[in-house]
Amino acid sequence: MIKLKCPGRGGSFSLARGVVEALQGVLFAGRWPARLLDRVPAATRVQLIEHELTLSDGDADAAAELAPLRLAFISDLHIGPLTPPRLLDNAFQLLASLAPDVLVLGGDYVFLEVNDGMARELEERVAAVPARTKLAVLGNHDLWTHHPVIERALERAGCRVLINDAHRLPPPHDRFAIVGIDEPWTGRADGGRAFAATDAPIKIAVSHAPEGLPFVEGRGAKLLLCGHTHGGQIALPKGPVVVHGPLGRRWPSGLHHLAGMDLFVSRGIGMVDIPLRAYAPSDVSLFTLR
Repeated sequence: MIKLKCPGRGGSFSLARGVVEALQGVLFAGRWPARLLDRVPAATRVQLIEHELTLSDGDADAAAELAPLRLAFISDLHIGPLTPPRLLDNAFQLLASLAPDVLVLGGDYVFLEVNDGMARELEERVAAVPARTKLAVLGNHDLWTHHPVIERALERAGCRVLINDAHRLPPPHDRFAIVGIDEPWTGRADGGRAFAATDAPIKIAVSHAPEGLPFVEGRGAKLLLCGHTHGGQIALPKGPVVVHGPLGRRWPSGLHHLAGMDLFVSRGIGMVDIPLRAYAPSDVSLFTLR
């Protein structure tokens, strides 16, 4: 059945997208691509990316006493017919072994329509990560389906969903706050509202896509975490073949030092549209912030 409009609050959902998703639902029935890729070791590997950053708020005495914050970031799980379960197993086992202070999730938890089984899988995977604080934003694929089902699954896993909102971390990391921007492509991103929700000296922003940057710039964030691009998902050794959006094309993956702020773009975990990644390995990130 073709979706004439998405069941969630996401915008930018076209008739063409509805036709494509209907065809994909038939073509990928039974999740056969995911089950096939589960048998390919190269398709289930996850790369750990680690960075150490010093984020100053101008208070040298407080900074000297501040315990380092270990923040793990994962994005674009795309639970569904294309992402092999063993790839997700490996990603979340890696996260669990890191035992971060904070787990941040960057959106796009499913591909195609969410169902009870996908929501239950999301809940169980996130719940298994031993992080004191768990925070999430939503992605375009989440807003194109029944996103309240996704939000409730995350909440049952102990994860707070930030929609133009902020969360100040508990001691000993209470000089930090995570600021979540609504999905910039299909949601209602509001940087003013999000940053007004906290007065923490050190702010770390999260947006599903690099296109969230204009909602963050100039508001005091020291770091912006994004996903969405998949690093192109299919790339050549010299770089991605196709990345949607001008900011995604400019920064398809990796850590970038901008004026007054660092930007990190994850390649994410799963796949959409076609069951293939090339020169764009799945990644999980750990930041040690001092």
